Amino acid sequence: MNVLVEPEVHDMFASLPGFGFIQTFHIQNASDLHERVDFVACLGGDGVILHASNLFRGAVPPVVSFNLGSLGFLTAHHFADFQRDMRSIIHGNITTDGVYITLRMRLRSEIFRKGKAVPGKVFDVLNEVVVDRGSNPYLCKIECYERNHLITKVQADGVIVATPTGSTAYSTSAGGSMVHPNVPCMLFTPICPHSLSFRPVILPDSAQLELKIPDDARSNSWVSFDGKRRQQLSKGDSVRISMSEHPLPTINKCDQTGDWFRSLVRCLNWNERMEQKDRGILITALSRSVINKHAFKCILLCN
Repeated sequence: MNVLVEPEVHDMFASLPGFGFIQTFHIQNASDLHERVDFVACLGGDGVILHASNLFRGAVPPVVSFNLGSLGFLTAHHFADFQRDMRSIIHGNITTDGVYITLRMRLRSEIFRKGKAVPGKVFDVLNEVVVDRGSNPYLCKIECYERNHLITKVQADGVIVATPTGSTAYSTSAGGSMVHPNVPCMLFTPICPHSLSFRPVILPDSAQLELKIPDDARSNSWVSFDGKRRQQLSKGDSVRISMSEHPLPTINKCDQTGDWFRSLVRCLNWNERMEQKDRGILITALSRSVINKHAFKCILLCN
């Protein structure tokens, strides 16, 4: 088995005895990296998976992630179980179902200036593309097109176009729905819109969006891809967004749906509350207590 690590990590291992077998690669020339790698092991939180997605601009090998971060919504594997989990992934587990993999949709995003593509400004995004006002005091004005048809004009602090994987990140904070990663769709979520009727919507994965800064906008806007590579969009500039041909496959701890619901509860406390007590148990408890008559009537009224 060949083990490759990033150049910075390789420099750390180079000074330790017994790790001479570890190899590295050049990030500047990683176009064929997917042909050399059978699967990727990530140690950390969700940011490490986003980083791995950025390393592979084309096809991505399966990714197994071990939680060493603070939240870790996407990291279903516990680091304490890494030996057992790695053995199951490499040699196969003992169940008849095998290993489950979730194909996480990514977005292909490209920046255009005055209608022409900007060289080197094509990104595959795992979570979301965000166009916002940045430090400008004015609202964003963004024209939104789908296959060259104007669908709406955004007047807000910004807009988020998210994948199902990114639906539980920034989009949720802005009021968007939480979507299972197997659902083929895009989320279109405004950020603090200046209209009470502007609600988040869900589009099919076949949608081809263009977010354009019109010439009559009061100021420029900014675009970011998975929270990084932030750059300015001037008047007339646009970003075109569609489904990427290359999803990111993540290896599940148990199964696709079970892992997702467990992450909702563990990280977001989804639907966590004390259960309502059975009425019969409550009456029985009251009947065994020594309480005055007026208090008993009050409790029954409240119940």
